[in-house]
Amino acid sequence: MFRTSAVVPGGKPAASNQSAMSWDCGLRYMFSVSPGLQHGNKCILHDKEDLSRLEMVQRLAKDGCRFLQNHSKSPERTSEPQSDEAVRLCLRERGHDVLVLQRVSSEQLSASARGGGREEARSRRYMVVSGTPEKILEHLLNDLTLDEDRGMTQGKESDTLLDDFLLTYPVFVSTSDLCQALLGHYCTKRHRGKEDRKEALERKQKLLHLVSQWMLLCKDFLREDEHVKLFMKTLYRCVLDDLYEHPALERDVGELQKLYQLHRRHTVDEYSPQRKSKALFHQLSLKENGLQSRATQRETKDVLCHVYITMDSYLSMRVQSGIVAQELVQAVAERMDVSQEELVLVGVTYPGGRLLLQPQDRVFSNSLRSVGRLHACRKDLGEVLNPLTDNSELQQRTAHMLSLNTWDVAVALTDFDWAIFDAVHEQELVYFTFNRNAGSNHTTALEFLLQRCNDIQLWVMTEVLLCPTLCKRVQLIKKFIKIAAHCKAQRNLNCFFAIIMGLNTAAVSRLSQTWEKVPGKFKRLFSELETVTDPSLNHKAYRDSFKKMKAPKIPFLPLLLKDITFIHEGNKTFHDNLVNFEKLHMIADTVRLIRQCQKDHMGNGITQKSSSEVRAYIDYLHIIDNQQTLFELSQRLEPRS
Repeated sequence: MFRTSAVVPGGKPAASNQSAMSWDCGLRYMFSVSPGLQHGNKCILHDKEDLSRLEMVQRLAKDGCRFLQNHSKSPERTSEPQSDEAVRLCLRERGHDVLVLQRVSSEQLSASARGGGREEARSRRYMVVSGTPEKILEHLLNDLTLDEDRGMTQGKESDTLLDDFLLTYPVFVSTSDLCQALLGHYCTKRHRGKEDRKEALERKQKLLHLVSQWMLLCKDFLREDEHVKLFMKTLYRCVLDDLYEHPALERDVGELQKLYQLHRRHTVDEYSPQRKSKALFHQLSLKENGLQSRATQRETKDVLCHVYITMDSYLSMRVQSGIVAQELVQAVAERMDVSQEELVLVGVTYPGGRLLLQPQDRVFSNSLRSVGRLHACRKDLGEVLNPLTDNSELQQRTAHMLSLNTWDVAVALTDFDWAIFDAVHEQELVYFTFNRNAGSNHTTALEFLLQRCNDIQLWVMTEVLLCPTLCKRVQLIKKFIKIAAHCKAQRNLNCFFAIIMGLNTAAVSRLSQTWEKVPGKFKRLFSELETVTDPSLNHKAYRDSFKKMKAPKIPFLPLLLKDITFIHEGNKTFHDNLVNFEKLHMIADTVRLIRQCQKDHMGNGITQKSSSEVRAYIDYLHIIDNQQTLFELSQRLEPRS
């Protein structure tokens, strides 16, 4: 049997011979430790609430453990609350730490309106500081609480520890290994064979609740993972096998069916006692309508697509993920006003390879990755446009932009951004931070939104710098300032930041003659908007402004990723081969902002109906992405004196 000892931060484990209490390494329950615990002293159960946990006492009594309680007042203790910093517990196996917990307590004081009395409610729990993946999972399952009447976990929201674990587990364990560990916890008998039916049922229900929360949290994020598919089918078989012995699991069977579109086919005597001695083979399959719905969803999902029409400019297009080359060429031809028969679509792979796409070839793979850098070329592989179009085309382009209503433009931009942001999952930020160079397919939506932010910034620069006349440029800058203000009012901070940054780039801000002509009212508005993007004091102005906005709302994603990166770079992921779960808790707490921003409790919808003309324009933006080209355009408009 492994032994467990209490430790004080910076001190040695208490002696196990009459100086501390030890118990089974299952670590199902915790106790509080005196801050002044030294070598040779006894561990003390301070609080009545600790002794009142009948189930804990029964567990320890079965294992032959004895409680030592000191009823005399310790000179070390005072009437003031004990510091949680000093209450840290450590589980050791074979002389090595495998789990470190720290007690946290929260107090809520409320004054009685009638008698002026004071009520104190204290809740205590243990947070994981560090540990091995196996012990963290074991503690997580033991820490869950079930409702005795319904057999379900109390409360609609998952516990913080559970949520932290499910959001960040890819950092320290693969999905395949997690599936194997969960199956092991469900099927293996615990506590050295002394587990009764009630205990077994509780253990199984806890694990099924964890799986339920995992599936609900991940939605379709892991539904296509082959390891998860096999795990869910195997778990479903195990639960069906247990129904005869534990009829209360019937509800969990229904939950699994709903979560993963599983169904069973069985005869009337499927759960008879005689059948238990036979090999059980349950025919499991995915509902056909479930497969069709997910396949249809993949085909119709909007994605961001870049199609280069010159070496330094591209169309940023909103298309469906199932689009084929012929449809994409048609969209480019309509936007650029050229004949479709003249164009072909080429995918440029690295390094330097070219792939000519046939009309019915799919542009995006199932992982929503394009076949390469896409180029729309003439059939002689020449560019669709000259690098700089003639003056009449530029005048027509500017006139079109100036004719659009600024509110409608902001609505179309927000609708586009929300379609992408609503598909972003919190775990994408975790994958992006820890696997930046791994080419993971789990960050597609997040990458689309980051690309969109960059596209809007370049689009603002392109429109201003391709405008040949001074008065028109002034009107364009006024229009972009108003669009930025409207995006902020519509709670789209991602697009708001992009527009302000586009106007603040060197190539645009250096146009002194143009900015001098901008009316003072717009300059003051622009200055007010700039204060929100001020990076001083860790972007305090933005954080305060964004916090006041009601959900749903779209945050400035690059800043959120910066926050997570600072946590990641400033803290080790592992300490002495133990997972630093304090770091993962901070990361999970940060990425939960995505969930909070996506929720719409009060019906404050962020999307609105926009003009079809404006939407058609915003969905196909012509952008120059070469910084040298943009700066050359700026110098042509206003040469250096």
